[in-house]
Amino acid sequence: MDPKLKKLIGLIALKIVLVALIVVGVTYSVMGAERKTGPLVSVDWVKENLNKKGLIFLDVRSKQDYATFHVPGAIHTDYGRDGWRVKKGAVRGMMPEPEKAAKLIGLLGIGNDDHIVIVANGYGAGDMGVSTRIYWTFKVLGHDAVSILDGGMSAYMRNRKNPLTDSRKKLPEKEFKFTLREELLATREEVIEAIENGTPLIDARADSFYLGINKSGSVQTAGTLPGATNLPIDWMVERGGFFRTPEHQKVLFATANTPTSGKAIAFCNTGHQASVTWFVGHELLGNKDLSLYDGSMADWTQNKAAPVDKKIKF
Repeated sequence: MDPKLKKLIGLIALKIVLVALIVVGVTYSVMGAERKTGPLVSVDWVKENLNKKGLIFLDVRSKQDYATFHVPGAIHTDYGRDGWRVKKGAVRGMMPEPEKAAKLIGLLGIGNDDHIVIVANGYGAGDMGVSTRIYWTFKVLGHDAVSILDGGMSAYMRNRKNPLTDSRKKLPEKEFKFTLREELLATREEVIEAIENGTPLIDARADSFYLGINKSGSVQTAGTLPGATNLPIDWMVERGGFFRTPEHQKVLFATANTPTSGKAIAFCNTGHQASVTWFVGHELLGNKDLSLYDGSMADWTQNKAAPVDKKIKF
């Protein structure tokens, strides 16, 4: 073969390889970008994905706040009235039966192929707990394509140029199929076992509740679960509804003598605040052995004989 022709063929082959690598690289980059959509998304991410197919912004603020303005295309759900939490026996705030939760989600127009971004007000830790509780519910039902807007609507509103609308949107009903992840949902029996074998129990409430100084009206007896550590949720969420960095979260967990790996159970009064702890531990720090005690102290203290540790006694 003519050396010049051979060299030309070699150059053409090299270009083909380079083009293929570029295509693969771009494809990988795009796929990588998709994979980077994690538990938390930023305001900039929201703006870049406003018109993305299969993406649903779920506004969990009050009906009045939603009607005033919201992220374009967002749908609304009422956390307290739509059935995200129900009364079971004497305990309020429990997760509904999986079939009912899936029905609720389908009625909102959410299907299994949709990615959900939950938008709360972003006023603080308790407010972001609305996002984390609904997020946890999706996860319990086996739906992984769900995120939370870090900082909520208050973060989005910091730039008044960000797109807003007051046009209400309702999606057509879809079928939402669930696959129950029981490992995320701790039961009273599992808490009893945890107390007996020393499995870490994490009290997400303020220290006055943990110590037994104050008591929620939903709880029969003041105090905490025997052997529990205390990691208040307002440690983990900054003012304005932003979650602290994973590095800072690890410091906070260590300060509270609370593990970031291994089997553990988060709890509070009714499972709302503890969803923040679960979100940070399970989703941001990667402890897949952390579960949430639905019903928490409200459920635990229904049994008058159940042990409660009251650290300060009057």
